[in-house]
Amino acid sequence: MRVGILRGCHGLTLWGRCSFRFPIWPVMIQMVLFLSSLTIFLLLLLVPGGMLTMTGDVLPCFDASTMTLPQDTSCIITVPITLDVASNHGVIVAAKTKNNTQNYAVSLVDNLLQKPSVEELVKSKAVLADGRTLLDTGIIAVRGKAWSELVTLSCSSQQMISELIKIKKEMSLYEDLVAAWVPAKHEWLRKRPLGEELVNKLGKQKMFSYCDYDLLFLHFGTSNEVLEHLSGVGSELVGRRHLCSIPATTAADITASAVILSSKIAPGVSIGEDSLIYDSSISGGIQIGSLCIVVGVNIALDDHLSTEDIKFMLPDRHCLWEVPLVGSGERVLVFCGLHDNPKSSLSRDGTFCGKPWKKVLHDLGIQESDLWESSGTDEKCLWNSKIFPILPYSQMLNVALWLMGLAKPKTEHMLSSLWRSSSRISLEELHRSIDFSTMCIGSSNHQADLAAGIAKACISYGMLGRNLSQLCEEILQKEGSGVEICMDFLGMCPKVQEQNSNILPKSRAYQVQVDLLRACNDEVTACKLEPKVWAAVADETASAVRYGFKEHLSESPGSLSCLEYQNNHHDGHTRQPFHPRMVKVELPVRVDFVGGWSDTPPWSIERAGCVLNMAISLEGSAPIGTVIETTETTGVLITDDVNNKLHIEDYKSISAPFDGDDPFRLVKSALLVTGIIHDNVLVDMGMKIKTWANVPRGSGLGTSSILAAAVVKALLQIIDGDDSTENVARLVLVLEQLMGTGGGWQDQIGGLYPGIKCTSSFPGIPLRLQVIPLLASPQLVSKLQQRLLVVFTGQVRLAHKVLQKVVIRYLRRDNLLVSSIKRLVELAKIGREALMNCDIDELGEIMLEAWRLHQELDPYCSNKSVDRLFSFASPYCSGYKLVGAGGGGFALLLAKDADQAMELRQRLQDNKDLNAKIYNWQIFL
Repeated sequence: MRVGILRGCHGLTLWGRCSFRFPIWPVMIQMVLFLSSLTIFLLLLLVPGGMLTMTGDVLPCFDASTMTLPQDTSCIITVPITLDVASNHGVIVAAKTKNNTQNYAVSLVDNLLQKPSVEELVKSKAVLADGRTLLDTGIIAVRGKAWSELVTLSCSSQQMISELIKIKKEMSLYEDLVAAWVPAKHEWLRKRPLGEELVNKLGKQKMFSYCDYDLLFLHFGTSNEVLEHLSGVGSELVGRRHLCSIPATTAADITASAVILSSKIAPGVSIGEDSLIYDSSISGGIQIGSLCIVVGVNIALDDHLSTEDIKFMLPDRHCLWEVPLVGSGERVLVFCGLHDNPKSSLSRDGTFCGKPWKKVLHDLGIQESDLWESSGTDEKCLWNSKIFPILPYSQMLNVALWLMGLAKPKTEHMLSSLWRSSSRISLEELHRSIDFSTMCIGSSNHQADLAAGIAKACISYGMLGRNLSQLCEEILQKEGSGVEICMDFLGMCPKVQEQNSNILPKSRAYQVQVDLLRACNDEVTACKLEPKVWAAVADETASAVRYGFKEHLSESPGSLSCLEYQNNHHDGHTRQPFHPRMVKVELPVRVDFVGGWSDTPPWSIERAGCVLNMAISLEGSAPIGTVIETTETTGVLITDDVNNKLHIEDYKSISAPFDGDDPFRLVKSALLVTGIIHDNVLVDMGMKIKTWANVPRGSGLGTSSILAAAVVKALLQIIDGDDSTENVARLVLVLEQLMGTGGGWQDQIGGLYPGIKCTSSFPGIPLRLQVIPLLASPQLVSKLQQRLLVVFTGQVRLAHKVLQKVVIRYLRRDNLLVSSIKRLVELAKIGREALMNCDIDELGEIMLEAWRLHQELDPYCSNKSVDRLFSFASPYCSGYKLVGAGGGGFALLLAKDADQAMELRQRLQDNKDLNAKIYNWQIFL
């Protein structure tokens, strides 16, 4: 499982340990942590065994399944980092390593340092042998006895919390609790509010450092770092427009690189390059420069700025946000320069709005005494300057222009007087005065209104591209009226579906209605409508794959039954002489390297797909096959490899739809799609059909589709039909629609075409496939045979359940799913190039990425047994994945070299706990 958390600040001291921060994330995290000071201990009781918290200003990326955290204690996750980076972060001083492996080390925490200098790091013995130090990631786990003590504290914390509120002091979940577990910090903690109680209640426990050598992180400490991330390397992964309402390009000046999230922009607005607008409403006439950040602002120029020719302008490299204040119902506008550091003092190059403080004071005629109390012992800086006025909105906007140096000369004196006479607040005071409840409610209602507008447009104009389910989640956050809005949208659906019937797939239209019904709390009707979704998917797929075939393939035959024919010869029919025939077809299974899901309807009938897979034999033979022989007596006898038998006398009984539990529906469907039933081929003879699949059930090797291909091919050979690979592959697509399994095309392609091939599909009617065989060199074949292990995990997969979840997400137009499958298509093409260049290691990297994408598509495609297998094999492998849809079945383990493959094979055979069976295999050429 890949984990990434965006975090805004260390604890409750919002600005204290970093330069100027991106406003919305610290404010939101501050709110969560403040509420946590009241409720976190009660919430702990809901989580059995312990808790994991993440605080801070970095975006970590790590594999939680590989972590082996110590029991009965608290533990902080660390990662080695260079000293220059450490000087801007928290650092852990760890004792001698207790447990050291290739991927992690566990040590006792000796001390905690905050933004230490190199000298402090050396003095505190925090520098590791390789010249790095341990970065504090802010990820903390509490387990066992340490957890019990926290729970005990929660039962007696009400008095402590009441006292904390009474004295109006802060307790930091990050700083204070952690310090209680580190003896070196006890002296410091005792001087903090209620620090003595924390030391007494929690101080007996120790804290450990879990150093994860593989953890990656992205620092989000300053506003500038946020913008650099959005516009820098990897910015193509960032959605620049999300849940927003923006005008036409001819009605506003909004640069393509601007990021607009959860915001409504009116015509007549200008937004510069690489600026970020979040959770805001901006009216016409507003100018926002480049590299700006605007958060939570609701500027309505027409309402507030009536003075002639006045416009509100936010200069380049500035930040602006709006904050509601507790108790008063008032709001305050906060603004400063992108690079301002609130803790840089007046005497040490401190700035405001990008200008040195001395110049600001000189240009505006402000005295130091206007901003700072002379009796204060703290250094004078932006953090404690009383600079932000609390005024009616229009006046705040005008004063903001003046403070940023943008006011017109004729208004400067008026604005100066207005500012001096106003109540003003500092960032430090603001930190304790934010009305978080009002801020959250306002943000939720704002986003709900935006979502409702987008949903209405989506439903009104076609319902093709938006995730209505996700929009409904936003709409339902609106106080009081969310459900009513969704009910109004539901009433619009039938008319829109009728108007757009030529381009709107019914499956998509039905899914939209199901999502809206659930948003309206009508689960009963939603469940009744769901079968129509799947019926529509089947109909749309059938239309794409049946084109050019006889329309009567699924119809029941019009011929007489065997018994009727034998008792009724007066129709003039002359019995044909019997010529016995027997056909045997054996096919390999397929293993897919990458590209799966892009072959699955409805994706494959609406978008291009591409799969890279390989046909293989197992244990020296092709494991899937059928033997069909004609008989002089009429009727069809079907047997399989588990001794199921069925004798069919009445051919009229062979018709779709089939019972999902019918073990013979595959062969029955094959008799239909080959035309044998409808064309009365069996009037003068009968058949014996025997099938087998010598692989474990639920293998993920494409067994069902490949067996269908074998039966179809053999039947066509019996009747001298077109048994070309292309025709058989398409007939199997039709067959699967008759069966109701709804699978894709890659399985039969994988088994019918030998060797390695890259297959592309092109949507439309008919669905077109292009199979490009890879001419594997002897060197490539040899390397693959030596390094690739084909292993049965011992877990039976349930592909149908996985398939349903993924298809529903696609029908909802889930953005993550769409982007993930697009990436799988791209990886299939890259994988083909890698194999053509005999680059097995790159193939391994592609397999790993494909496996991560499969887990994003459906988290249940893996399980504990599979995770344990991959964790065991990982040190030996350059890549691994489950084949097919996942959930169990077979795994591919691509070793780093032939020697590693041999060692891994031996270790897997020796490890009985994994329950894994290694199969000998060869490329089927």
